[in-house]
This record gives sequence, structure tokens and C-alpha cells, in this order.
Amino acid sequence: MSLLDRITIDTEICHGKPCVRHMRWPVEAVLDLLSAGMTAAEIRADHPELESEDLAACLQYARLVVSGETLAHVA
Repeated sequence: MSLLDRITIDTEICHGKPCVRHMRWPVEAVLDLLSAGMTAAEIRADHPELESEDLAACLQYARLVVSGETLAHVA
């Protein structure tokens, strides 16, 4: 399983925003926590449904978006 397989887009979840594993965890929410200075360990402690690979997948997805690519381009 590729890290990007953890990022899903479903119009029925969070208005179609990219989310973590079909959960109501938009990528942008995870990035907000990281950019606020929370460590991966702190995020996982507060939100045990998230896994280390989920956080890495969010960062990888953000890199793709910034580079001009999308999940559809690499699938």
C-alpha cells in the first residue's frame, strides 16, 4: 500500500475534500495540527485513530499539491 492510498476523496465525506482513510479527517486539518507545532506523537496521543503513516501521507499529498500534481495524476 502506497502512502497516498491513505488519502481518499469522497463527495459524501467532508464535502469531497481529501481525507485520511475515508474518515472525517481532512488532510488540511492534519496539516493545521502539524503547522501549529504539534508533534506526530502528540497528534497520535490526542487522536489514536490516526496512524503515523496517515500523517506522512498528508505531508506527501501536500507536497504533490504544491508541486502542481494531484492524487489523480499519481494513481
